[in-house]
Amino acid sequence: MKFITVDSYEKLSRQAANIISAQVIIKPDSVLGLATGSSPLGTYRQLIDWYEKGDIDFSECISVNLDEYVGLGGENDQSYRYFMNHNFFHAINIKPENTFVPNGCAEDLAAECEKYDARIADLGGIDLQLLGIGLDGHIGFNEPDDYFVKNTHVVELHESTIKANSRFFENEAEVPRRAVTMGMVSIMQAKKILLIASGKNKRDIVEKAFFGPITPKIPASILQLHPDITVIQCLN
Repeated sequence: MKFITVDSYEKLSRQAANIISAQVIIKPDSVLGLATGSSPLGTYRQLIDWYEKGDIDFSECISVNLDEYVGLGGENDQSYRYFMNHNFFHAINIKPENTFVPNGCAEDLAAECEKYDARIADLGGIDLQLLGIGLDGHIGFNEPDDYFVKNTHVVELHESTIKANSRFFENEAEVPRRAVTMGMVSIMQAKKILLIASGKNKRDIVEKAFFGPITPKIPASILQLHPDITVIQCLN
């Protein structure tokens, strides 16, 4: 496990973008596991800047996203498909057909979950997985529980997650109560993991996740078992 501590969000974003760009340069057809939320926005902006300067080429890359809200289609500006299109995919040369996000509007969500796991397996797994971390230790939408859920699944979001995500919506009542999320197997089988944590409010959960006991009550704690993980933190 490698920890990098920086003193600004801009430095965190640049460090994370450096690691992702190195992955793509070394393996142009990399399978990138991507995340949404406020933490990776700066990383995506930096990668877009380098793409526009001709320093990085995403044309052979494939992306698989961690999660999606149940009931929000890709045209909804609060969906994670929309987020990725608007904040990253549409600004680079990745092929649209090579970008995968769980379908939260699938008629059969259980089948969609199985299909998503099969797609990741068919791709040979994830080369580099980008993660954030929630204040309760969730990664993706893997919420604190009595056990680690292995496969992609539908999850009932905790009230703390709903409250935290309400800042992106008009009000808390509009936040979906369920989501489809990649499970722990696909995350832990990624060849490399990059986790970013920004803000002094993340200090306590980073300490618990990486220096406390491994427990499903803090889902990110399982990452202690991964053989190649880098944590970049700006906890000011």
